[in-house]
Formats: sequence, C-alpha cells, structure tokens
Amino acid sequence: MPARVHIREVGPRDGFQNEPERIPTAQKIELINQLGRTGLDRIEVASFVRPDVIPQLADGLEVLHGIDLPNEVSRMVLIPNERGLDNALGAREYFDEAAIFVSASETHNLRNVGRSVRDSMTGNEIVARRIREQDLRCAAVIATSFGCPFEGKVPIGTVLDIAEQFAAAGAVEIGFGDTTGMCNPKYAGEFFAAAIDRLPGVEITAHFHNTRGQGLANAYAALTAGCTSFESSFGELGGCPVPAGSTGNIATEDLVGMFHEMGIETGINLPTLIDAARQVQNVLGRTLTSHSIIAGPVDWVGEAR
Repeated sequence: MPARVHIREVGPRDGFQNEPERIPTAQKIELINQLGRTGLDRIEVASFVRPDVIPQLADGLEVLHGIDLPNEVSRMVLIPNERGLDNALGAREYFDEAAIFVSASETHNLRNVGRSVRDSMTGNEIVARRIREQDLRCAAVIATSFGCPFEGKVPIGTVLDIAEQFAAAGAVEIGFGDTTGMCNPKYAGEFFAAAIDRLPGVEITAHFHNTRGQGLANAYAALTAGCTSFESSFGELGGCPVPAGSTGNIATEDLVGMFHEMGIETGINLPTLIDAARQVQNVLGRTLTSHSIIAGPVDWVGEAR
C-alpha cells in the first residue's frame, strides 16, 4: 500500500451542478473556503459550460473572484470548449489547472455535449494547446470509462486509446470516470493496472460514483492496482444528469476515512471535512447520505455528535 494518496474535491463543480436549485454564489464561496481549510490541496471550483445548459454553474467567474484559499490549494476549472476557455481566461490569475473532457461512449457523448467523440477530441486538442500556452496545468477526464447505460461496457482498449490521445495533446493527468456507477471492484483493479502500464509518466486518477453502492470497493481495488490519485465529492453530492438517476459520487469524507483507517495519509483533517459536509446540508435544506456525516469517524465512537 502507498504511504499517501492525493484527493481532489469536486463537489463545488460536479456536486453543485446536479442540484435542482441554484446555490447562491455567496454560499458557494463560503463552502469552498471551508473546504480549503480542511487540508485538501486540490479543489475543482468551477465550470465554464453554457449557463443555459447548467445554470447552477453560471457564476463561475464570480466564484473564482470571491474565494480565498490557501496558496497551497490548487484550483481547477472544467473547460468544455474554446468558448468556455475564453470565458475562463477572464479570471486566469485565479486558477491553476484546467480540465478537458469527453465520454468514451459515442451515445453518451452525443447526449451530453451533442458531438461525436472524434469531434470532441479534435476540439480538445486545440483547447489543450491553448491551456498549455497559458502555463496552466492541463488535465483530462474520460467519462463512462467503465460502462455506458446506452451502449453497455465500453472496451478498455477504446478508453485507453482516448487516454493516449489526451496525453499526446499535453494532458499530464487523466481521470477515468465511472459516470453512471457501472464499475465493479474486479474490473476496477484490472482497468487501473492496465492504465498505469500504458500511460507511464501520466498521473492516473480514479473517479468513482456510489450509484450502486460499490464506490469505496472500487476505490480500494484501484488503490491495490497502484492508483494513488482520486476524485470525490463532500456529502456524496453529484452524479451525472444523463441519464436521470445516475447520482452519487463517493463522499470525500468516507474515502478519507477509509484511507486513514488503513494507515494511508491524505493530509486532510477528517473532522473538519465532516463539518463542511454537514454545513452543505444546511445550505441545501436536506439530509445527505454519506456514512461519515451520520456516524462520524471511527475515533468518535462514544462521543456526542
């Protein structure tokens, strides 16, 4: 087992985008600032998709201008295309990384962004070049890496071919997303062993959803295969709007708790993170479902909640 893993918090983007109502900008900023005080060193803070498509994230520039994070916290934004990059560059000095994305499944990509995988990758190559010209760290995300609800299992060769295209375009990190919760631990281990072998020198990141209750088991399988980079969302927020019902990222507090109990460092203060997850319940006005919100970490046993 590795001595340490790296975790990127994606709740402010992947989590908030799936909420039925818009969260006020001031409350987003407060929550992100609270996350920045937990010891997290990577946070995905905004997206520059079309505001008419995902109105919950239309305030990306305001969020970037308003947050106040420690210098050591890397701030990432999600970029869908050149127009999105143009908008993001209006706040260039306020973020450190930019992520581009595609679905491995043709059907999902068409339904999600209205383009073929080939057309999306052509655009991504242009955006990746421009990101690197801005001296920004370029990351890439491949959605439906482990299966598509419209097409079924996506062949691993198809996914890794896309990953190699991203790496050739300049992505130094590639995240593989279980967008609709179709992965299982056996396949997760096989997949990440193959990805790490095929993409030397590239940071390989696991992004699992807990849609069908296998998220933490999949993360453990990826860990044993050599993966040390993960994405998750506080409060188990998020999911995918296409198709409906594909909800539930791994809760960051559950993932951190599992690693800490295994003796693996994350640099994150778990009680402070749980406080942030509980705070988002107040903002949303409903109870969230992460285990750590309900039970707390193991060393809280016997203490008042």
